[in-house]
Amino acid sequence: MKASPKSNFPAFLMVAVAPLCWAGNIVLAKGVAELIPPVSLAFWRWMVAFMVLLPLTWPYVKRDWRTALAGWKILGLLALFGVTIFNTLLYSAMHTTTAINGALIQTTMPAVIIVISLILYGERVSGIQAAGVVLCVIGAGVVVLKGRWQALIDLALAQGDLLMIVAVVLYALYSALLPKRPNMHPMSFLTYTFGLGCLGLLPLYLWEISAVGTFTLTPGVAGSIAYVALFPSIVAYFCWNRGVAVIGANRTGLFINLIPVFAAILAIIFLGETLKSFHLTGMALILVGFVMFNRQG
Repeated sequence: MKASPKSNFPAFLMVAVAPLCWAGNIVLAKGVAELIPPVSLAFWRWMVAFMVLLPLTWPYVKRDWRTALAGWKILGLLALFGVTIFNTLLYSAMHTTTAINGALIQTTMPAVIIVISLILYGERVSGIQAAGVVLCVIGAGVVVLKGRWQALIDLALAQGDLLMIVAVVLYALYSALLPKRPNMHPMSFLTYTFGLGCLGLLPLYLWEISAVGTFTLTPGVAGSIAYVALFPSIVAYFCWNRGVAVIGANRTGLFINLIPVFAAILAIIFLGETLKSFHLTGMALILVGFVMFNRQG
């Protein structure tokens, strides 16, 4: 028997927390782009998150070690896509694009989740839901091209925008593969994926130190690492994974479209960024698509 929308309200509320945390992650990454190299920020984000989680989740981690070992392949893939690569690309992208652009580009993720879910699981969507996805993609395209469709022909796209596109495809794959994760406690799952993600980042981190050097640990930098380790990592990932489990990957994926709303507000307040007409047009299309997709098809 399908749960009623009212019974799923706590899950929807939890999912909404994740884009708020991730919007803060994008804005902060842009703000500290000149202070912390991208791989260093990603590595210490996940290392601190792992060290915070491990003592709290140790009983579950110890209990689930056989399950984790049996499912090491899917755990490794989820850690690679969702932890190691996604945030490294996001932090790199913030060097050559704006926080608002980065947030709006993430709205292509639901469409990719749907395509991947269709391929992997044969999931179907109604006509109005498909139209909603198309509107979301068009809205994101308006942002990427800055309202100039000639830019697509000229390939005049910012490097950061392209990195963000690759990043959201990989995180969409992470979201679509979540139902295949081993049957273990949610906090145990997070601890294992964070730890594996750190292992995947370690070679890149050592390379970055040798290539560009390390960073100065000022109070501001330490606070930034603490924020990204706690809120976009532990809090957001738990809420996101719980949402996928309760309301499904497709519906959860559409909540990504709330990131640009939150990010635009935060970027204007903290970074002094400005909303352009193409931002507003793209955001309007995205929000309309979001509403259409969440209608009962």
